[in-house]
Amino acid sequence: MKQFSNLTEREILALAISNEDEDSRIYRDFAEGLAEQFPASAAVFSGMAEEETRHRGALFDLYREKFGEHLPLIRRQDVKGFIKRKPLWLMRPLGLDEVRKYAATMEMDAGRFYRKAAESTRDASIRELLLKLSEDEDRHEALAESLAEKHLTTEARASEADSERRAFILQYVQPGLVGLMDGSVSTLAPLFAAAFATHKPFETFLVGLAASVGAGISMGFAEALSDDGALSGRGSPWIRGLVCGLMTTLGGLGHTLPYLIPDFYVATVLAVAVVVVELALISWIRHRFMDTPWLQATFQIAVGGALVFLAGILIGSA
Repeated sequence: MKQFSNLTEREILALAISNEDEDSRIYRDFAEGLAEQFPASAAVFSGMAEEETRHRGALFDLYREKFGEHLPLIRRQDVKGFIKRKPLWLMRPLGLDEVRKYAATMEMDAGRFYRKAAESTRDASIRELLLKLSEDEDRHEALAESLAEKHLTTEARASEADSERRAFILQYVQPGLVGLMDGSVSTLAPLFAAAFATHKPFETFLVGLAASVGAGISMGFAEALSDDGALSGRGSPWIRGLVCGLMTTLGGLGHTLPYLIPDFYVATVLAVAVVVVELALISWIRHRFMDTPWLQATFQIAVGGALVFLAGILIGSA
């Protein structure tokens, strides 16, 4: 890799042209990725991409005047310590707040680069353009604000906030809730059946651990393979699968861990208390994110959990 301080003026301009070209393409990728759910924000990033394209044109005009038509190949990764970009634009779906923060960082990095590059050049016209571009990059936040005022009306902002909330629910809350319900309820029967059949806490713990981990693996793969998210808008299947699998395992482990206590009756009382907390948490999540009436959510979860709990006790006591 080459040190930035060792770059020639020709290489500095070539690097700046490459940087502007990549930034423009990143903004266009942002616009494309946001267009379906956040059309107003997509228009903002399209406008910023056009501004980067104009910067590239100005740089290339000066380069052609100074050094001719041939543009040497020099990229960000060829220069030690130069701007690094995490490939956020490749991820789908794009998070609106994360994209806006990413864009702000891009502008700050670009402005810093132009100021540093201006210090390294002796050519007055090159220095003048680089300093002008650094000022433009610093003003891009104002450009983004003006574009936002133009495209992001109150109605558009409300619509995009609603779309972002729906995407969060579809990708994280829904699979997490399904996993938590399955882990908390489905493991009750084998856990308490083993507890009342053996009256041995550690053996009961092993049964609960096996049931929780097995259910987590099963639910994780089932969620990941059920829908690729392309048509439903539910996002990455592997993220959903991971969320679902982890929450399933945690749901089962919550009332399994008390059986690490050697005293059977103390462990059982604590496990029952944990079950009550788990069912209350599931009811709250359904009420908070799924718009289920509080009494309805509580009744459905309480009845289902109680039936599975009783089934486990009856089978274990037989």
